[in-house]
Amino acid sequence: MNNPLRLGLLVLLNILCISAFGGEVEQLSDTLRTVALDEVVATGTGTAADVRLLPVTVSVVGENVLTERMEPNVLPTLTEQVPGMFVTQRGVLGYAVSTGGSGGIKMRGVGGAPNTDVLVLVDGLPQYAGLYGHPIADNYQTQMAERVEVIRGPASLYYGSNAMGGVINIVTHQPKTDTVLTDVHVQGGSFCSVDAGISNRLRHGKWTEAAGFNYLHTNGHRDNMHFDQYSGFARLGYDIDDHWTIGATGNVTYFSTANPGTVTAPVYDSRQRILRGMATVSVQNRYERTEGAVRAYYSGGRHHINEGHHIGETPSPNEYNHSDLMVGVSAYQTVRFFRGNYTTFGFDYQHFGGHAWNRILADNTIKEIVNKTQFEVAGYLDFRQHVCSWFALEAGVRLGHHSAAGFYYAPQAGLSFLLPRDAQIKAVVSRGFRNPTIRELYMYAPANDSLKAVTLWNYEMAYRQYFLDGRLLAGANVFYLHATNMIETRMIEGRPRNVNTGELRNAGFEVEVAGRVWRGLQISANYSFLHMENPVIAAPAHKLNVAVGYHHERFRAGTSVQYIAGLYTAVGDNAKKVSFVLWNCHAAVRLWRQLWASVQADNLLSQTYEINDGFPMPGTTVLAGLRFMF
Repeated sequence: MNNPLRLGLLVLLNILCISAFGGEVEQLSDTLRTVALDEVVATGTGTAADVRLLPVTVSVVGENVLTERMEPNVLPTLTEQVPGMFVTQRGVLGYAVSTGGSGGIKMRGVGGAPNTDVLVLVDGLPQYAGLYGHPIADNYQTQMAERVEVIRGPASLYYGSNAMGGVINIVTHQPKTDTVLTDVHVQGGSFCSVDAGISNRLRHGKWTEAAGFNYLHTNGHRDNMHFDQYSGFARLGYDIDDHWTIGATGNVTYFSTANPGTVTAPVYDSRQRILRGMATVSVQNRYERTEGAVRAYYSGGRHHINEGHHIGETPSPNEYNHSDLMVGVSAYQTVRFFRGNYTTFGFDYQHFGGHAWNRILADNTIKEIVNKTQFEVAGYLDFRQHVCSWFALEAGVRLGHHSAAGFYYAPQAGLSFLLPRDAQIKAVVSRGFRNPTIRELYMYAPANDSLKAVTLWNYEMAYRQYFLDGRLLAGANVFYLHATNMIETRMIEGRPRNVNTGELRNAGFEVEVAGRVWRGLQISANYSFLHMENPVIAAPAHKLNVAVGYHHERFRAGTSVQYIAGLYTAVGDNAKKVSFVLWNCHAAVRLWRQLWASVQADNLLSQTYEINDGFPMPGTTVLAGLRFMF
C-alpha cells in the first residue's frame, strides 16, 4: 500500500477509534490549540504580549499536551505539534552527544550539525555548551515545563546569536494562585525502560515554589545502547510587593550512555558521562506603564567521552574531557510612552568558553586541545505600536560586538492586521545571525580563527482565523530564507579548513488546524513543506501530523499519525532520503481519586526506518505505569 493511502486510512481509523468512546464529557480547556484567542506569550518580547499583534510566528504547546503525551522530554512532543520543526532521534530514550548522538534541531531546514542555529531557552535565558555552541537535548524535561513557546524563524533581535533559525523557550512552573500539587509517576516497558519522577508546585501568599526529580533508564533496542539519566530542578520566587518579584532557578542533569555505532560499523567500549547544570537569579518589576527585569545566569558542564573502537581496531588510547561555562546578564525594560505603545530597551552580556583536553589512559597524562573564553555584548531597541484596534507595527534593531567575529546588527520589522471574523494577517522581515563557535575557531584540524558570523534574512507572511467562537483555529504561513557566510569545512591546499563559503536558500509553507470539535473531543493537524536548494540532513520536505484527543472525567485517550517524506539522512555523493509513517497512541484511566493508570504505544505499525544514518529506530514500543497527584 502506498504511503498517502496508508496515511489516509490511519487518520480515518484514529478518528473512528476515538469517536467510539461515549459517556459524560467534561468541558475542555483550549490547550491543544496552537494559540488561544486571549493567549499571551513572553518569548520575543520579554513582557507579556498578545500573540495576535506580534509579527513573528509563535507556537505555544501547553502543559496538558506535554504531559498527556507522556514523553519525559519536551522535544518529541514539539516535533509533532510544531510545523516546520524536526528533531533527530536514535533510540527509545535519550539523545546523547558527540559521535552517534542525536537531538539535532532543525527549524525550516536551519539548524546546523551540531545544532548551533536554533536557540533553546529556559525562562528566556540561553542554554548551550560554551565550547561547541549547541544545546544539550537531554536537559529539557517535561516535568519542569508549564508550557513551551516556539518562534519559527529568526529571533536574533531579542536573543542574539544562535537564534538564527528560531527559538524554543521552556517556561517553568510559576503558580498564579495559592495551591499545593504533588505529582508522582512511574512507568516502564519495552527494552527494560523506566521513567520515574516526582514534582511539587506550591504557592502560598507571596511565595512560589516548583521542584522535581526524574530518573530514566533503558537497555536500548541494540547492544551497547544503554541510557541512564538523573535530573532535578527547583524554582523559588517571592513577591516583595505588588510591583517587585525576586526569583531563583536551578537545574542539574547527569546522564551516562554508550554509542553502539552504525549497524554496518559497530563501535565497542564507547562511553559518555555528562554532567550539566544551570542557575539563574532575577529581579522583576511591573508597573502600570512599565515593566522589566534584570537576570543573571550560569550554565556549564563536564563531559567525559571515550569514542570506542571498531572491531579489529586497537582501543582508543585517549578519553576526551572538557569543562565549559556560560555566564551572563540580561536586562530589559518595556515602557508604554503613550496609548498602544510598547518600547523595549534591552542589554545582554555573555562570557563563555571552556577547557578541553584528552587524557592519555596509559599514563594519565594530559594532551591539551583548547582553553579559551570569549565574550559578547549587545543592546537592542524594539518599538511596537498598536495604531488602532486592528493594526499594529513593530520595528527594532540589535547592535552588538563579539570578541572574535566583531560588530554585528540584527534588524526586524513587521505588521499585524486584525480583520473581521477573528482573522489575522502578519508580515515580517528579519535578520538572524550566528557567531562562529570556539570549536570552529580554535579546535581540531579545520580550525580557522578568521571566521565571520553566519547571517540569514527571513521574509514571511502568515494568515490565521478563528471559527466557532474561538474553538477552532486555522492558519497558514509562507516563508523564504536566504543565509550567507555559512561555515563549511573545505579542503584548502591539501588540508581541511572551516571557511565562510556556504549559502542556504529555503522556501516553504506551513498549514495548521486545531480545536475542540465536540464535547471532550479535540483534533489538531499540521503540515509543512520545505524546498531546499542545498539539501541538509534532518530537514524533511514533507511533515504531516494529525492528532486526536478525548477527555472524560475518568478516561483520557489520544492518538496521532506522523508522516515524514523527503528526509535526508546523508547528503553529497552518497545522498540518502527516507520516508515513513508513525502511528502512536496513549490512554489513561482514573482508578481512584487522582490515581491514574496509563499506557502508551509508539510506532504501532512497527515501521523500519532511520533518522540518523546507520542507526535503525526501534519497532513498536510500549510503556505502562501509574500517576498520582495530590
